[in-house]
Amino acid sequence: MTAMRIDCHQHFWRYAPDEYGWIDDTMAGLRRDFLPPDLRPLLDATATDGCIAVQARQTSAETRFLLDLAAAAPWILGVVGWVDLRSSDVERELDACGREPRLVGIRHIAQAEAVDFLTGDAFVRGVEALARHRLTYDLLVFPPQLPAAIELVRRLPEQRFVLDHLGKPNLRGGDLAGWTRALRELAAAPNVACKLSGLVTEADWLHWTDATLRPAFEVALGAFGPDRLLFGSDWPVCLCASSYTRWHATVLAWLDGLGPATATAILGGNAPTWYPRIAKP
Repeated sequence: MTAMRIDCHQHFWRYAPDEYGWIDDTMAGLRRDFLPPDLRPLLDATATDGCIAVQARQTSAETRFLLDLAAAAPWILGVVGWVDLRSSDVERELDACGREPRLVGIRHIAQAEAVDFLTGDAFVRGVEALARHRLTYDLLVFPPQLPAAIELVRRLPEQRFVLDHLGKPNLRGGDLAGWTRALRELAAAPNVACKLSGLVTEADWLHWTDATLRPAFEVALGAFGPDRLLFGSDWPVCLCASSYTRWHATVLAWLDGLGPATATAILGGNAPTWYPRIAKP
């Protein structure tokens, strides 16, 4: 059976200013609703079969919202939601999550936290509990937080992790040396994969080119290999700097020449390995 093409990272929301305060004036175009009927034509235009919807708010209501969308649109193959992993009641919450067939992972917006947030004892215990429910943990960090991410994945070798947006390299500043070292160290842990997503918004939104972004892709490919990379659009956030189709075409250009097996793996074939609860076709 041919592997599905899956966008492994995108968001939905019904916009409300008090719920999405991170959408500032520079991102004014995101101050509206983005729902499944907005995304489906873009998936069709890029021959993408389905997607994984990722949380953008740290509330239980956000997880419920995304799961309800997935129940109504079977091509939303999975949801990366949120629970309070530091809660003393996390096991009960995860037991409830285990009954949700479309929930494939959990994420905390750690990029907004202290550099050592990921290694706090309560948080580590919460992440450790995910493995018992076959839930992946999505790492969302800036480069200064990568050392904590490295410590976390080493402490929990049985847990699957997926790094969002390649760890957000500083493509505007262009100094990738420290990020490169840390990414390679993170990739040395076999329980971590990486999403090819979110790069356009780490670069100059108006002037980025293939040459601007390709070095980050090449570092990620060398570090993780083709079996631990996943395509993601980061739609609609990507719209600050790129159309959906332009970003998709950029990734296809990177994959050109690597062989059909590599392209198939990155564009969707790897997803069930790293999100084992993902809906099967």
